[in-house]
Amino acid sequence: MKWIHSAFLFLLMVSINFAQSKPITIHVGTLLDGQGGILQNVTLVITDSKITKIEPSRPGPADYDFSKLTVLPGLIDTHNHLSWHFGPDGRFVAHDTSPAETLGYTLENGFVTIESGVTTVQELGSAIDKDARAAFARGVLPGPRVITSLQPITNSKLSPEEIREQVRQRKAEGADVTKIFASKSIRDGGGATLTREQIEAACGEAKAQGLRSVVHVYGDETIRQVVEAGCTSVEHGTFVSDETLKLMASRGTYFDPNVGLVAQNYLLNRSRYQGIGNYDEAGFAAMEKVIPQNLEMFKRALRIPGLKIIFGTDAVAGAHGRNVEELIFRVQAGGQDPQAAIISATSLAAQSLHLENQIGTIRPGMQADLIAVEGDPLKDMTALRRVVFVMKGGDVIKYRPSR
Repeated sequence: MKWIHSAFLFLLMVSINFAQSKPITIHVGTLLDGQGGILQNVTLVITDSKITKIEPSRPGPADYDFSKLTVLPGLIDTHNHLSWHFGPDGRFVAHDTSPAETLGYTLENGFVTIESGVTTVQELGSAIDKDARAAFARGVLPGPRVITSLQPITNSKLSPEEIREQVRQRKAEGADVTKIFASKSIRDGGGATLTREQIEAACGEAKAQGLRSVVHVYGDETIRQVVEAGCTSVEHGTFVSDETLKLMASRGTYFDPNVGLVAQNYLLNRSRYQGIGNYDEAGFAAMEKVIPQNLEMFKRALRIPGLKIIFGTDAVAGAHGRNVEELIFRVQAGGQDPQAAIISATSLAAQSLHLENQIGTIRPGMQADLIAVEGDPLKDMTALRRVVFVMKGGDVIKYRPSR
């Protein structure tokens, strides 16, 4: 009888594997491929975690019929803080009582983030991001793909060699990227905190360790030092000059300006932050002032040929799940071309993460990270608020049939 039992188990495993590898078909009315291409009336075929075919739609059933919707790659937010949250009293929590508490809120924020259509986030950064990355990667809980710096390098008193050691330590701890603070918070004026030598040590060691380097920085002279040091990305950049923007374009430095969500979110949730740390009257006045400054800077950046502007939100407590407001602001207030905005959040963002051969584009061989929205974001960017379907790596995370 043993052989009968073994045969039964073999057939059961075959049937399970067959079910797991059964292709998923999706009829698509309008497909935005993430690189500027537009296809009409096509069928996507998904096998396991990847896109395997894109072919003209033919009459007949499909697993999902999005013939009246727009499908595009899952969005990629290159600057996020999933661990930032409000506590049970509705107030911002600077320090939780336990890592377990922090992780719980982080997982909740990851859920609302992926439900909004953001399937990959770069976390900059918190030690708890490592646990969130592992939890979401297991696939039991729905959440975005997490790329993390773990704890950023913030101590301005470290010597260049001590900074190099911190970069090596983060790498050993499992960081995917190095995050460096070269400026104070904008609430404290945004002044420089690191010297040229310290910046060169951080970005140089990151490169030696096979890591990318992203830098929190506001002042023009410090931004120039960051670019000349070969750092991967400039975050924020409020006071950057046109000359330095041109230098960034010539060096291929990515620019992640964060102009449409984070400061606005602080003001929207002022009562929840007020009185905690530098979230005081002066801090909120600085954030009110920086919104038009950022908008003017962003408009100038759009005029620089070849500048690689990517989609990062700096999403903190109160902003998770509202990430697309950054893109909407960039298009509606900043005048960015809608197609360029979508590219900034898909294929260009993927390129900045060195993941351009895995995510950010809809084509055969890529991970099946897809979203479907009601409307056409090329005509109305607010369509990105109306996400009815989310798939990450071939797994359906959200499906709410449109009316």
